[in-house]
Amino acid sequence: MFAVIKTGGRQYRVVPNDVLEIGKIAGEVGTIVQLGEVLVVGGDTPVLGAPTVAGASVAAEVLDHKRGPKVIAFKKRRRKNSRRKRGYRDEITVLRITEILTDNAMPTVGPRPKREKVAAAPSAEGEDTAPKPRKAAPKAAAKSKK
Repeated sequence: MFAVIKTGGRQYRVVPNDVLEIGKIAGEVGTIVQLGEVLVVGGDTPVLGAPTVAGASVAAEVLDHKRGPKVIAFKKRRRKNSRRKRGYRDEITVLRITEILTDNAMPTVGPRPKREKVAAAPSAEGEDTAPKPRKAAPKAAAKSKK
């Protein structure tokens, strides 16, 4: 099953477990957000919206908020000593699509649990935890030319 959604003036074709970057939307990292503008719900019997599919939505987990690459707009008028340089970076939200919902259903899948980092086991009190110094590698003997 797939869906075509519209957000931020752009359209995206999504399936569950897709990860996509869209324009910034409200939502804390790790929460589930619902995207309500669904244009098409596909599958065995596709449903086209006019302009949107009634009762359909897409649930997605917010993975990250970040900034896009630098975009520089540089304009120069030759022989006039006139230049203008402006730049910006887009605000981006990274989403993972969890499920495609129809008939005004609520999301059933929650956010995935975070992976916990495995910490190194603490050593006994008497042992030294400082790294051992490395020995210098033996230098090759210089060859003399005759």
